[in-house]
Amino acid sequence: MSTPPLPPSSGNGPVFLSLGPGPDEQTQLVRPGARADYPPAVLERLTADAAAIVARYPQSRSALIPLLHLVQAEDGYLTPAGIDFCAAQLGLSGAEVAAVATFYTMYRREPTGDYYVGVCTNTLCAVLGGDAILDTLREHLGVEPGQTTTDGTVTLDHLECNAACDFAPVIMVNWEFFDNQTPLSARELVDALRSGEQVIPTRGAPLCTFRQTARILAGFPDDRPGALDGGGGGGEATRVGLRVARERGMAAPDEPEAAASGPAEAGPDREGS
Repeated sequence: MSTPPLPPSSGNGPVFLSLGPGPDEQTQLVRPGARADYPPAVLERLTADAAAIVARYPQSRSALIPLLHLVQAEDGYLTPAGIDFCAAQLGLSGAEVAAVATFYTMYRREPTGDYYVGVCTNTLCAVLGGDAILDTLREHLGVEPGQTTTDGTVTLDHLECNAACDFAPVIMVNWEFFDNQTPLSARELVDALRSGEQVIPTRGAPLCTFRQTARILAGFPDDRPGALDGGGGGGEATRVGLRVARERGMAAPDEPEAAASGPAEAGPDREGS
């Protein structure tokens, strides 16, 4: 956030510091073209979906996370209309909803393409080629991280750890894993996405659009044919540490007997009581 220069100070008088967004800084959820409210038909449909979500929880405010996915599925990102809708459904203030929405990076604050392509640039992925992959895609797609291609298909971004360091470098597309990537394979991946091909991730179900993914994350079933057939999980790279430990006869130390039996009863007056 940019900070305006401080006014000159005279003596030991008070110094005034202006807080809040800088003059050229956009606020987090309000942007040109963002929906301020929903049309009646959309509101009726969302209200029915929200009721099904809220009914799963003993405390209604626990439904906030999936409700945010629901409105993201509607708009492709979080809008003032979506924030107000969630607040109204749960009896929360807009500030309470926005505080949660702006904490989690899975909630987008800008319009998002059909495919949200995130390149991991955290330490291990970066040194194994993640930075090179991101640079290649920036040049190939003609966009910077956070921007969307002119055809609306791909939003490029860099992500922090994808929790798949054993398969680095990793790209996620709509939160599905593409492991052991290279600059060449990354280019081929985004070209396939932009041409409308059905793309299968390394692990998980065939890709669907970002909005469809958000609706699934809201808790609604994925009814696409073959959606539940996707496999995958830990591979050899994940299990190599366990294999080496077994080969070398390594094991975790036994738990101390005193700790295993719980805290000792202290004090002479407890003996024989």
